[in-house]
Amino acid sequence: MMRRKRTAVVAALAVLAATAAAAEPAMLQGRDAFGSWQGDTPGTTRLFRPQDLPKPGATASAANVSRVVQRPASAVPKVADGFKIALFAEGLSGPRIIRTAPNGDIFVAETRAGRVRVLRPSEDGSRVASSEIFADRLGHPFGIAFYPSADPQWVYVASTERVMRFPYRSGAMKASGPLEVVVPDLPAGYGHSTRDVVFTRDDKRMLVSVGSAGNVGEALGEPAGGLAAWTNAHPLGAAWGAEIDRAAVLSFDPAGKNQSLFATGIRNCVGLAIQPATGAPWCSTNERDGLGDDLVPDYVTRVKEGGFYGWPWYYMGDNPDPRHAGERPDLKGKITIPDVLLQAHSASLGLTFYDAGLFPPEYRGDAFAAEHGSWNRSKRTGYKVIRIRLQDGMPTGAYEDFVTGFVVNDREVWGRPVGVTVARDGSLLISEDGNGTIWRVSR
Repeated sequence: MMRRKRTAVVAALAVLAATAAAAEPAMLQGRDAFGSWQGDTPGTTRLFRPQDLPKPGATASAANVSRVVQRPASAVPKVADGFKIALFAEGLSGPRIIRTAPNGDIFVAETRAGRVRVLRPSEDGSRVASSEIFADRLGHPFGIAFYPSADPQWVYVASTERVMRFPYRSGAMKASGPLEVVVPDLPAGYGHSTRDVVFTRDDKRMLVSVGSAGNVGEALGEPAGGLAAWTNAHPLGAAWGAEIDRAAVLSFDPAGKNQSLFATGIRNCVGLAIQPATGAPWCSTNERDGLGDDLVPDYVTRVKEGGFYGWPWYYMGDNPDPRHAGERPDLKGKITIPDVLLQAHSASLGLTFYDAGLFPPEYRGDAFAAEHGSWNRSKRTGYKVIRIRLQDGMPTGAYEDFVTGFVVNDREVWGRPVGVTVARDGSLLISEDGNGTIWRVSR
């Protein structure tokens, strides 16, 4: 009898352990990490490497554009146990990048409306106490930066064609003077239109991201004077023609002078951020389309000065893009592999580092990125905010689903995350441009 009881107890414990394990978020590695929105759960961690990628054309290239619908009245994004999420702001016009000013105000780029708005949080940080338009008629503003960082005298705004700045004093909710154009001629025209802007930790350099004109350099042709002459006169991997100074991070001084190529071969670095602990610039990147569901992975990475990240000739190291096969053997072995590979076609946008104390200690120093969502994938992915896992300031290659729940079904979504910023109270704010809302994650 006692043996049967012990056996029953052991069996019951085994069932409980299995149930608890099933309830724990998964650690997905290799191709198991590719997944889709149905498998997104706060806490699920993903890790894959270049060697896990399929061959080009392993699946057909899909056109699976989502339909943005009105947010259902009961719809609230999902967060992990121990966190809570609530609506911070609504009724905004396509909020994109959001940045926290040193005094705690939240600057919002309402890109389609051509303006930058300032939101002042309430004393407890839970809602918007006041809202003002800081400046308007700005074209298509996106990136926002404060300079100098310790006591800002200027607010810089990057639009598709230029970088401008406005006089600023801490707490001002409207520009105190006219705009000054510091970079009048960013590469523009067709193609990727977002431009982000950050300052290096010493405030001596301004970095501006410029996405490619095309998907994979379709209109490159041959450089004037020949390839050898071009490569001798330009940084590693620099593109030409319609792509000159594009698919790159550009460097200027704060006055917009002394332009140079900081890094090349980054198809569309939408979000820039400076890692507080190291001063390293990081990039949240949209990679190319047309090679199948799981190619090419988007990525979040440190941006190495002088680094070449592959576009359009290679991806994730020495993997040749079949549409440019054999064109640039001189670049083989010279490609910088990104730090954190993401599910392909996620459309990784805004990026920020967590340097506050509201979240558990293990979150401090990690990064958060907003995934706007796929269109070139048969099984929809993205539409979430992820946590980039770091250890001692170094990327591990892993990332974690942090906020999910913006997808309604296989055809419809109500939210498309764009911007992420850490509020002065330590909460995380997330903008989404589908329904014009900002959400607040706290403890």
